[in-house]
Amino acid sequence: MRDPQNITMNEDTRLIPIWSIVVAITAFVLVEYYFWIVLPQQQHHPPPLGFHIYFSLSGGVLIALYFLMVGYVSKDAPRRAMSARFWIVICFVMPGGIGAVLYFLLRQPEVSRCPACTTHVQSDFHFCPQCNYQLAASCGNCFRTVRATDQFCTRCGHELARDHMPARLRVL
Repeated sequence: MRDPQNITMNEDTRLIPIWSIVVAITAFVLVEYYFWIVLPQQQHHPPPLGFHIYFSLSGGVLIALYFLMVGYVSKDAPRRAMSARFWIVICFVMPGGIGAVLYFLLRQPEVSRCPACTTHVQSDFHFCPQCNYQLAASCGNCFRTVRATDQFCTRCGHELARDHMPARLRVL
């Protein structure tokens, strides 16, 4: 398990595809073009400059973030064994970002592969369901996850040295 302070923002930003960045920039430029070029020609009484700047920038940023979010969902869903197409459609169909909120509330944990048999396993599995390979350190008494450096289980107090965990799961 990684330490939370070692997780950088760069790991998540790599999940935003180039096409999504290009579409977001294009959408931002088009919104700005509309607010600064097209809309003033259609209005007889333009709004004050402060309102004009606020609405043009906030509209452009919201549209750009929407496309960046859809791009993120398109890369993140397959990592979690979820249908990317389904969630992209949900993000586009549900207005105002509700689809993305649903995605982040309902997404599955990340899926990895068992080092022994390469079966897809969820990150919270202790053992591989196909080959019984121990994936994470766990207490032999209550079967809860423990850190590799723990001497005793934090839930039941069981001495972990008696469990004979594989050497790859122990830290000396």
